[in-house]
Amino acid sequence: MASLRKLLILGWLVACTPATPESARSLPPAPSAISLETARVPEHCRDKPAVTLVETTPVESELDDSPRDRTHEVWHRMIDAAEKSLDIEQFYVANGGRLEPIIVAIERAATRGVTVRLIADAGFAKTYPETLARLEKKKISVRKLDVSKNMGGVQHAKYFVVDGCEVYFGSANFDWRSLEHIHELGLRVRSLEVASSLREVFEVDWALAADEPRPKPTESFGRFPIELEGKLVYRVAFSPRGYLPDERSWDLPQLVSAIDAAKQSVRVELLSYEPTTGDERFEDLDAALRRAGARKVDVKLLVSHWNTRPGPVEHLKALAQAPGLEVRVATIPELEKGFIPFARVIHAKYMVIDDRVVWIGTSNWSGEYFLRSRNVGAVIEGAPLAAEVAGIFDDLWGSSYSDEIDIDKDYPPPRIAQ
Repeated sequence: MASLRKLLILGWLVACTPATPESARSLPPAPSAISLETARVPEHCRDKPAVTLVETTPVESELDDSPRDRTHEVWHRMIDAAEKSLDIEQFYVANGGRLEPIIVAIERAATRGVTVRLIADAGFAKTYPETLARLEKKKISVRKLDVSKNMGGVQHAKYFVVDGCEVYFGSANFDWRSLEHIHELGLRVRSLEVASSLREVFEVDWALAADEPRPKPTESFGRFPIELEGKLVYRVAFSPRGYLPDERSWDLPQLVSAIDAAKQSVRVELLSYEPTTGDERFEDLDAALRRAGARKVDVKLLVSHWNTRPGPVEHLKALAQAPGLEVRVATIPELEKGFIPFARVIHAKYMVIDDRVVWIGTSNWSGEYFLRSRNVGAVIEGAPLAAEVAGIFDDLWGSSYSDEIDIDKDYPPPRIAQ
């Protein structure tokens, strides 16, 4: 647990239809589309299912000309569209900058009669209590989830569900830095099935936060995989095992299986990659990447410069020497006006395989995130989305901010907090 807290203190503030793989064919088929004709539902819930990439790029960087929807703008539009309910689960809330209009939008939603609930990690709620207290004064229901006493880790998921029909999830925390000074990637998904799955996870955590009995799972998870937009095969991917409405949605085996199925390429971008934390050895993903490289798959791993501290940097050097693997470190320059703690870093968590399969989630790659902490994500098969995500990776990989890990270099500790 101490090692997890140490890592988190460093990282908080921070067109054809594809064939369905064997793992998907083993699950129950998706049901027919849910009818909205007789339900009283908000107008935006009547729109067709859609999947949209959402990105934050650091200002004053060569990445800041991205054509994709920006995180803070998408959040604002989604919250302003809420008519009935808004369920938010976040690691913590650090207000300021571009986040303040989001907080105001949440308050405005509650004022117009939207039922708003918010879950935050209990440990970091003590570090950042001000905005949570402010929301509670606005009659917004706030619960602090102490994941350490049940799952063993932290509440690390970052997502919200609007009116039970559309969701955002991704790497961005409710932190002003995540909306301006950090590379983040997420998805906006309009789908009743996807929204229902995330809401079920939310209900589990809402109950746990108040020491209430966990709700019984519904059949919603049996709907996966589903097809969205006629070209994307979508699966939910959550952690940890033992705290899921359906254990088939556990993300770790899905990621390992996807890597093991790779035939041409694997691209991964992460804040942190640490197969060993303290005395614990977490080999699942590390071994999968090595297996892929050994069978001549082109494997590229891009991590933040925060990994150049002692411990993680040795793992990166070792991985870079494995056959078929390339490892680079991305360093985002400081602002011209000076250093910002816990910012100017790549924080996105995603993987692209064979330009065909994408994972986007909230987990960094070490054991705590998959085995003991709450995280959410999705594994999606479909060339159009995969090509767009691969383009994001390639732009950063080929940028002036990306440098190959030097196995002979004695890296100085990165400047993170001060």
